[in-house]
Amino acid sequence: MRTLLIMGALILLNGVAYAHGISAEDKQAMLDGGNLRYIWLGATHMLTGYDHLLFLFGVVFFLKTVKDIVKFVSIFTLGHSITLIFATFMGINANYYLIDAVIALSVIYKAFDNNKGFENYLHVKSPNLLWMVLVFGLIHGFGLSTRLQQLPLGEDSFEMLMRIISFNIGVEFGQVLALIPILFILAIWRNTKSFIQHSKVANHALMFVGFMLLLMQLHGYLHTTNEEEFGFNKDAHTHIHMDIEAKKAKQYTHGSL
Repeated sequence: MRTLLIMGALILLNGVAYAHGISAEDKQAMLDGGNLRYIWLGATHMLTGYDHLLFLFGVVFFLKTVKDIVKFVSIFTLGHSITLIFATFMGINANYYLIDAVIALSVIYKAFDNNKGFENYLHVKSPNLLWMVLVFGLIHGFGLSTRLQQLPLGEDSFEMLMRIISFNIGVEFGQVLALIPILFILAIWRNTKSFIQHSKVANHALMFVGFMLLLMQLHGYLHTTNEEEFGFNKDAHTHIHMDIEAKKAKQYTHGSL
């Protein structure tokens, strides 16, 4: 619980830290680097994608069997792979802050559902979880697509598709790497009395972090739509994830020389 609260505070503080995009030199280096670079970027993006990982944390929180874990993670993977590949290839875009705001809502939703909020507070049956994970997976994939479309993908359709698929493979690889410690910690925690005593509080904390994410993304959206009022130009508000990935791409380039 303490970890989630600290994460929420850090996320809120990071909300004022915006990137400045990718330089022409870095873009060319990525185009020259081939598909392996996009696999690397996809993996690092997921490993640093706290919003995606928080949602997955909520999804697997009460799952005990390998069968259930594989089923729900697979349906989430299917959802975000569909929109990531299709939306990027077709050039379908949207304001990434608004998409991320919906992703933040997905974190809040899952924590609320984990605490039986629909039954206890709204007095209705909880929506089918498998379908909801698929729907939110589609939204998460669209969020990933908005990042990928900020990267150079080339003009040739086949090469572009291969880079998109490579990025998606990297995302799945990063997702597996991130899930291993999450599942390990949850498996150990479930065997203690603390899990029963604090699981509800932990999901309240997860809702709090989701709310912090929501505020951060709405704050970013207001900056991009009211630039004159806030005194910032649009170029100064490229998403922070791409700044991290551009730096990693540059390090990867120098390391391969």
